[in-house]
Amino acid sequence: MISKWLSANIVIRVSLIVAFSVLLGWLIFGAASLRFILICSVILVILTINLISFLNRTNRNIRFFFDSVRNDDSKLSFPVDNKTSSLRELNLSMNRVNQQIQALKIENRQQEQYFQKILEHLGTGIITYNRKGFIFHANSAARRLLSAEVLTHLQQIERFDRKLYQVLKDIKPAERHLVAVKTKEGEIQLSLKSALAGPDDNELIILSIQDIKHELDEKEVDSWMRLIRVLMHEIMNSITPITSLSESLSNIYRSGDKPVRPEEVTEKTIATTLQGLNVIMDQGRGLMEFVESYRKLTRIPKPELKPFKVSDLWTRVKILTDSLDKGMNAEIKFHTADPDIEIFADVNLISLVLINLIKNALEANENNPECKVNISSRLSAEDNPEICVSDNGPGISREHLEEIFIPFFTTRDKGSGIGLSISRQIMGAHGGTLKVRSDPGNETIFCLSFRR
Repeated sequence: MISKWLSANIVIRVSLIVAFSVLLGWLIFGAASLRFILICSVILVILTINLISFLNRTNRNIRFFFDSVRNDDSKLSFPVDNKTSSLRELNLSMNRVNQQIQALKIENRQQEQYFQKILEHLGTGIITYNRKGFIFHANSAARRLLSAEVLTHLQQIERFDRKLYQVLKDIKPAERHLVAVKTKEGEIQLSLKSALAGPDDNELIILSIQDIKHELDEKEVDSWMRLIRVLMHEIMNSITPITSLSESLSNIYRSGDKPVRPEEVTEKTIATTLQGLNVIMDQGRGLMEFVESYRKLTRIPKPELKPFKVSDLWTRVKILTDSLDKGMNAEIKFHTADPDIEIFADVNLISLVLINLIKNALEANENNPECKVNISSRLSAEDNPEICVSDNGPGISREHLEEIFIPFFTTRDKGSGIGLSISRQIMGAHGGTLKVRSDPGNETIFCLSFRR
């Protein structure tokens, strides 16, 4: 409708200018009187000025409208009492658009306030900042965790904890970090995770901060309780026979409340005593071996980190697996999508972990005539090196999956129960992880994940 009115106004004015231009030319070439020529020229000038004024007025109003939109000024209002119908319709339309923009702004502000309140009520700290370190938003949980009333730049965090500041400065998208921070209330464990948002030219980093010390403490207590139960079970299994046998031997050499006389000691008594003492000695040795296993568990050497290729690791592990008891038909295969994949770790300790996993797989498949153990390497979705050891054995039940990494827990009669615990500790010392998944009766996979 507006375009029709504008077009009509412009067409009428241009038509009049053309008509009077033709008339002026006819008058000049027809040798008409000077007065008619002057009148026609004046009318032509007036029409031209009117057209220019009309277009300028229209363009000016449109420019004001777009300037107000660009400057986020929705209070600008255009007069609707204009005598020119086309301008009146144009002003009405721009006012309606302005009102709609104003309504959208109010709605956006309400949504912003709504999400602001949600962020403020979150127990997880949220900080958004740019690459230069300027903080645009920090909710109350973040300010509380960082002991700061106001956060405007990451350098403020440096005064709070330099180590935390360095982690925030270097953290990459989708990375997770666990940082211990000392506060007035004591030490807390902060779990950090970052994500990117916004266009490339105005990229923002969204950081979530969570105090997981309570959860870690609960997990630690739970782990200690499970370890203590296993220790108590193993120690009681060793001590109970010793106590019982010692009591039985003591009763042999007593008659009531008095010790037996030497002449009452027979060869049978001596043989029984020696047999009992041998059992006590064996149980004592077993208990000493158990304690030695615990010492090994708590004395993992510090890794000597060096880069090495997976192909070199395969050569080393193949030589070490030759000495293992593989059974009749056991088959061990090594696979890699890229033999040039590099791992930054202690090759000796990683070899120890792999040998332990391969040995466990072979022992789990001792009754499987078609035992197959596959060792493979690849890059994960996060571009981190991974090594997986899989077998087609009986698998691990769901309830045992949570317990196999507990020290001294074992499902085998001759197992020590420390191999997987030590393997996980070794991976933890490398900043990596050791995870397991099992489909009982089909497949069990242990995966070592390294950080590039």
